[in-house]
Amino acid sequence: MKFNIIIGLFLILPVTVNCNGRTQNAQKEKEVMKTQAEIYFAGGCFWGTEHFMKQIAGVYVTQAGYANGTVENPTYKQVCSGATGFAETVQVVYDKEQIALSDLLQLYFKTIDPTTLNRQGGDVGTQYRTGIYYTDKADLEIIKTELTKLAKSYSNPLRIEVEPLKNFYPAEDYHQDYLDKNPTGYCHINPKLFQLAREFKPSKKQTKPDEAELRTLLTPLQYEVTQKNGTEPPFQNAYFDEFRPGIYVDIVTGEPLFVSSDKFESGCGWPSFSKPIDGSRIAERTDKSHGMERVEVRSSVGDSHLGHVFTDGPAEAGGLRYCINSASLRFVPKEKMAAEGYADYLDLVEDKK
Repeated sequence: MKFNIIIGLFLILPVTVNCNGRTQNAQKEKEVMKTQAEIYFAGGCFWGTEHFMKQIAGVYVTQAGYANGTVENPTYKQVCSGATGFAETVQVVYDKEQIALSDLLQLYFKTIDPTTLNRQGGDVGTQYRTGIYYTDKADLEIIKTELTKLAKSYSNPLRIEVEPLKNFYPAEDYHQDYLDKNPTGYCHINPKLFQLAREFKPSKKQTKPDEAELRTLLTPLQYEVTQKNGTEPPFQNAYFDEFRPGIYVDIVTGEPLFVSSDKFESGCGWPSFSKPIDGSRIAERTDKSHGMERVEVRSSVGDSHLGHVFTDGPAEAGGLRYCINSASLRFVPKEKMAAEGYADYLDLVEDKK
């Protein structure tokens, strides 16, 4: 019987028992595990990729190994034959409160030529293909978003494989931390990038204001909608007929949520979008209020009530309709996005004719 082996990480914290026999670190350990995530990057020779990723603040563990192949417990020699289907891959375990997956992806892209197939630097073969392998389905939308942005910088198509992680086997011990043990060893990555990784500052995270500040910042309608799950009147709100190029952010935190390129006229009287910027920006919950069963949409950071998502959207755009209250949003026109700190999202905004 074949088992897919996925290597996970369990952080072990020192335990101190108090007079009640309870562990003082139990809650801390629980919080650490909640913010822990993993992603797997194939970027050519794994010596360089592993060394690069371990420089990044917020990365707990890196491990060189072999991913998504067809045999059990492969050796380096077998993988190099090209007959096993494995890619040299690095497991990256990180704290998503310290660094976002989007930041890790953007850093990873700097270490590869994303348009070459089965080759990075002087290494050639299927084992040296580029790939992103995920274990959390929610990561896929983030990956797609970053790849869409990356593709606009190249005239040739991207050759980065994106798949769920099927299996992962750690490489032999001598491959682990190779460049730490062999500082002058072979590496296809420009050494200057290691310094860039060490100095990288993660994207600024938006935070939710306290209750007193919310009362000051929001109008009564905005407060009722975002904090009390209210609904504004259809056809009598700021953005139901707004179709200029730009970005829509959470009125509470400024967190980017939707772009104009995904907005469409639904006739419902509220702003309608085919998708959010990425799945990590929103949270979906079952809503059984008013005698109905719907899917509520909330912002991830601000926990603002945004609206609901329905399955009657345009089929060619995925079939979803995110029906969002204008009172939950702030629209930033394209020409002001850079000045307001949203330059990273300009590539997602199309000028509609």
